[in-house]
Amino acid sequence: MSNLPVIVASGGINTAGRSSHRHAHNRLVINSIDIEARNRTIQALGVMMDSDIEDEILARTLVRRIEHQHFDPSAVAINHRYRIDDVHGVVNLSPDGFTTSRAQNALRGLSSGDTILVPTQREFDVSVAGQLPMGFDPGALYTSRNHPRGLQMSIYAMSDALADLGLDWDQLAGSLPPDAVSVYVSSSMGQLDEAATGGMMTAGLRGERVSAKNCPLGFAEMPGDFLNAYVLKSMGHTGPALGACATFLYNLQRGVDDIKSGRARIAVVGAAEAPILPELMDGYVAMGALATDKELRQLQGVGEEGLIHHRSACRPFGDNCGFVMGESAQVMILMDDALALEQGAPILGAVPFVSVHADGAKKSIPGPGAGNYMTMARAAQAARDILDEPSFERTGVVMAHGTGTPQNRTSESAIFSTIAGAMSVENWRVSAIKSHTGHSLGAAAGDQMAALLGIWESGWVPGIGSIDRLADDVVTDRLTFALRDVETEDCAYALVNSKGFGGNNATATVLSPDVSMKLLAQCHTARAISDWRAKSEAVDQCREDTEKARLNGDWQPMYRFNDGVLSDEDIHMEDDHLMIGDVAIDITQRLLPKDWNLKV
Repeated sequence: MSNLPVIVASGGINTAGRSSHRHAHNRLVINSIDIEARNRTIQALGVMMDSDIEDEILARTLVRRIEHQHFDPSAVAINHRYRIDDVHGVVNLSPDGFTTSRAQNALRGLSSGDTILVPTQREFDVSVAGQLPMGFDPGALYTSRNHPRGLQMSIYAMSDALADLGLDWDQLAGSLPPDAVSVYVSSSMGQLDEAATGGMMTAGLRGERVSAKNCPLGFAEMPGDFLNAYVLKSMGHTGPALGACATFLYNLQRGVDDIKSGRARIAVVGAAEAPILPELMDGYVAMGALATDKELRQLQGVGEEGLIHHRSACRPFGDNCGFVMGESAQVMILMDDALALEQGAPILGAVPFVSVHADGAKKSIPGPGAGNYMTMARAAQAARDILDEPSFERTGVVMAHGTGTPQNRTSESAIFSTIAGAMSVENWRVSAIKSHTGHSLGAAAGDQMAALLGIWESGWVPGIGSIDRLADDVVTDRLTFALRDVETEDCAYALVNSKGFGGNNATATVLSPDVSMKLLAQCHTARAISDWRAKSEAVDQCREDTEKARLNGDWQPMYRFNDGVLSDEDIHMEDDHLMIGDVAIDITQRLLPKDWNLKV
């Protein structure tokens, strides 16, 4: 068998908490899981939030009103634009008028027809988002040196994944060639806050100078660059993908393909997004994509001055008016099956296939298209190729993109129903977790993947929760939408779906831990499986020891600045090897096909 990409760790941070030990998933189903798991997750959140009040912990996680750690939605800074009419006054050019007295002092030295900007404030169109747990500051856990928030979250997510792995990373990586590790982690929009691109683009307008960090830290691939340089110290394959809201799955496909082909033995994949910024959200408001306060009041029937129920703002597959912005960083570690068994690594699932397709001709860039039919069909066929017919037809779960927009609810449900009918699927259970987490753009499928791993551990499929009924135009044939948490004992596989702006579609086929182990047992000796079980006990104990320390607040992310940096003196040629420190790399290995023998 070709190498099977096995999920050995999941780490990250979103509005539900941290992904390791499935805590973020548990927060989604907190009222359904057993009391021991509930208490551990409440404790894990409490440590992050510096709170031991359960009601406060629950209220200050998941989708909620935007808190001042981001911005005050009732008083967002803005410049009003005025044109000088004559030397005695100005004409307001801004859409909402106010008195001109504040602008009078700015007139001196200007001529009629000139334009001036006067700083003021306005109430923002949107007051709800899926923010990190209240009080949690990833940059305060290490020497962040004014890093953009997305990179701070990336450092935390990678460290969280290593804690979930339970193996010493330096020892593990040191036992492999330098090019045996691939790292594909990125952001669909880059880092846009003041510490990065946002600061670079607005410094002049604010009367400030651009800093030396603004430009480089804003690059969209910088989350992966940071992890290579400051956490993993990896020299392996890089070059993450960008696919709008499907970015995580695009990176997952690269990691899966590397492992299946033997190009890498370990793949670190992920995405990080920190988009809760008024300037960025303004763009999505202008597109009509975000759920605005005005629309939510109409939808909830509370009147123009009524209080919005922020918790139910994101309504996948129900009557809805737009998505809710969220922030998240998610990282998963994959290994080939032989290495996972050799190391005694956790077997959390396996990803045999990720399908990616464009939409082709489109009427509009943000509108849905045909490509998602192809990705769903091929990902479903991959599961069908592995499982027996009864398991395939009755034990699947679909982790929907489920944004909460009117277009998504009709297009995505139609796709699921069509493919289910074509594949003779009796019933796909559909979960849409953005109702709890919001839409974290490029990291969204990472949120879905993290929740999926929790389904296999807890036995609970997260319900949508924010709606009581499906919208009338949602297609339901052969589908069961989980409106409330659903207990399951027979989920053999899942399809994780993403639909991105511009026609970026991706669907991953993910196998349960039980199915993954059955595959491994077919392809490896009984001795190899037995040895794995013995080694996994020590790994599990290490994971548990780390978890106990974290629950007591005794843990910090791994961040290694200027640690082990090599100079030119550390690199030299020796016979047919390139020596990088103490590591020898064979440069005579043929890299091109053997039939390319033409000598020019």
